[in-house]
Amino acid sequence: MFKRVFSACFFVVLGSVASEARPYRVHQAPECNVTMPCDFSYSQTRRERASASSTSTSSLASRSSLISRSSLQAYRSTQLTVTDAGGSVAPAAVSGVSSARIVGGRPAGCPSSFCGCGAALRVFGRIVPELNLASNWLRFPRTSPAPGMVAARRGHVFVLEQHLGGDVWLAYDANSGGHATRIHARSLRGYTIVNPRGGSMA
Repeated sequence: MFKRVFSACFFVVLGSVASEARPYRVHQAPECNVTMPCDFSYSQTRRERASASSTSTSSLASRSSLISRSSLQAYRSTQLTVTDAGGSVAPAAVSGVSSARIVGGRPAGCPSSFCGCGAALRVFGRIVPELNLASNWLRFPRTSPAPGMVAARRGHVFVLEQHLGGDVWLAYDANSGGHATRIHARSLRGYTIVNPRGGSMA
């Protein structure tokens, strides 16, 4: 009798332990079969989150790259070639000015070396034969740089249009190279500034 009671208790306890342990095993390592198909929703959710995170990072990197490219293009668009009196050139960042531009060639009636002639046309609206020679511009009174004034030295002259910063000015520059007239950035280094409207040539 005792043995039967003990056996019954043993089987009850064993069944209880097995029923409690089974859900744990299923939870930890689910087995897939026809009656219990596998549920991969948890894994799929993790993959989707990882994919979304990767896409977001890629999108952010792409936007950052686009912004950097735009900034670089904006920076390059403000680069000008600045020519100084020695003929050397250097890049200079100038706000609000995109690039140099050619506005013409040798004006009709001007000699082959036409910087002085072109400057006279810009300042006076007509050719002044005496001013075809660049050095003759040095006979005008000296002045400070300002729009409409002329930068002169023996061999070349140009008209000041707009101050860009430091000693760099946007200039109307006839015979500025390749027999072209340009509006571009010029350094005043090596030039004397004269006022062609300040009086007669000395």
